[in-house]
Amino acid sequence: KEGLKPIYEALEAFARTLGDDVEIAPKKTSVAFRRSKNFAVVTPATKSRVDLGLNLKGEAGTLRLAEEKPGGMCTHKIKLQAVEEVDDEVKAWLKAAYERA
Repeated sequence: KEGLKPIYEALEAFARTLGDDVEIAPKKTSVAFRRSKNFAVVTPATKSRVDLGLNLKGEAGTLRLAEEKPGGMCTHKIKLQAVEEVDDEVKAWLKAAYERA
């Protein structure tokens, strides 16, 4: 899904700035960002959207930061359709998930 690559690259580039211990772990259908455990997962959801799953247990959801069903690694999800949506708010949530990992 070539059109989604700039969104992924922006997320990966920011994740790498969070610390030397960030590991990028590609899977068959997603890419996990790890520290001592997964703190985020990037998944191509449709031809025009990437889902960023975050482990933010205890965080209240918002219109943009949707809470997920309990039980999975990702407690919240953000739907991203353009690289411009990888903004300061998304980066703050990604950083918070990293700090909790």
